[in-house]
Amino acid sequence: MFLSVFDLFKIGIGPSSSHTMGPMTAAGRFLDELAGNDWPRPAGATVDRVAASLHGSLAYTGIGHGSDRAVVLGFAGQNPSQVDPDEADAIVAGIAAVRRVSPPGHPFYRFDPAIDLVLDKKTPLPGHANGMTFYAYDAGDRLLLKRIYYSVGGGFVVSEEELQRAKARGSITTEGKKVPYPFRNAAEMLAMAARSGLSIAEMKRINEETQMPGEELDAGLDAVWTAMRACIDRGLAQEGIMPGGLKVRRRARQLHDKLQEEWRLNRPNPLLANDWLSIYAMAVNEENAAGGRVVTAPTNGAAGVMPAVMRYWLHFHPEADQTSIRDFLLTAAAVGGIIKSNASISGAEVGCQGEVGSASAMAAAGLCAVMGGTPAQVENAAEIALEHHLGMTCDPVAGLVQVPCIERNALGAVKAVTAASLAIKGDGSHFVPLDAAIETMRQTGRDMSEKYKETSLGGLAVNVVEC
Repeated sequence: MFLSVFDLFKIGIGPSSSHTMGPMTAAGRFLDELAGNDWPRPAGATVDRVAASLHGSLAYTGIGHGSDRAVVLGFAGQNPSQVDPDEADAIVAGIAAVRRVSPPGHPFYRFDPAIDLVLDKKTPLPGHANGMTFYAYDAGDRLLLKRIYYSVGGGFVVSEEELQRAKARGSITTEGKKVPYPFRNAAEMLAMAARSGLSIAEMKRINEETQMPGEELDAGLDAVWTAMRACIDRGLAQEGIMPGGLKVRRRARQLHDKLQEEWRLNRPNPLLANDWLSIYAMAVNEENAAGGRVVTAPTNGAAGVMPAVMRYWLHFHPEADQTSIRDFLLTAAAVGGIIKSNASISGAEVGCQGEVGSASAMAAAGLCAVMGGTPAQVENAAEIALEHHLGMTCDPVAGLVQVPCIERNALGAVKAVTAASLAIKGDGSHFVPLDAAIETMRQTGRDMSEKYKETSLGGLAVNVVEC
């Protein structure tokens, strides 16, 4: 099994990897197919109009998560890694005004978002909770092409056909790429580490270097951390009300200033590390909620956990350096790949245990590794963090990635550091294997009511409004 570190850590924009980045990517894939010659185009037919419908969780929380906006941007030829967050609203407004799109390499297509983009809450698609249908019509409104895509978490998008093939082989992320250490689960990962004498980061690096040169891998890892660090810094510099209508105020800068004042006054603070962890995580997720540039880790909704723990590592541990940051990311990616392949990182599929729970497990593993933990201790750290997120629902108020998501990232980061600290003080032996925790998460997500899986139909999303 091979899932690249850059599949899990994608640079994009907020507020959601599955609900924002996924729909934008899917629209781009549909445009790519329209531009090609591999679809059954009727003789002489020309595409004149495009349209899309969002289903399931995408329909229920699409407005709050910016899914409608993302499709418009995708039809405009934008992609998550390159779109300028500061220009996005102007692009969307311009398309709504002229009711057409002109993506690069394409002619003009008629597209009126008010009519041609439908949030269909009545018709769920069978493959996944995050389903989308794209349409192309000629000038006489004859349907020329229809394609269904699914956003399966963390910005991953698969077509209907790809999803069926993936289910047949047992995993959406299992690919045919051969690598020296093809561990499919944590037990295999530990066995391979024991036989080889290598760390988890070293095995992951060797696997990655079968796909790219080492210099390219390091440059990519450094770019991921640079984007994460920049997101923290932007979040710490911003103030005001976040968009969406809840009027939730940004708090990271104010809390940061209070901590700086305590630092200057040399006031004792026994919770100092936890405070910094929380502020770093909140800064990232406030940026995400505002539609800023973030890195999926493994999702946008959980994007603050990993950067917060990594910044904590650099802040409080004098031995931390850039090489250790790379090892942190590689170790975290190894654990994240196992979780995604054997359960899910999608809140719409398994609730927030799959988002913040996975992020906390990944961060705990990465921190334990750079603190000198053995592979067994690293696996233990990931298990502790994941176990204590099991059953967590995804119930965003008003469909916005603000309440409880921002604070939930802060607590996920605190749990990750605690898990790593507990694990490294032991010898790696423990009662519950990581694989058991992952399987428990999968089963719990399967049994969880749909109203607690990113639909805003239950939990805080209902009771806060009623209060």
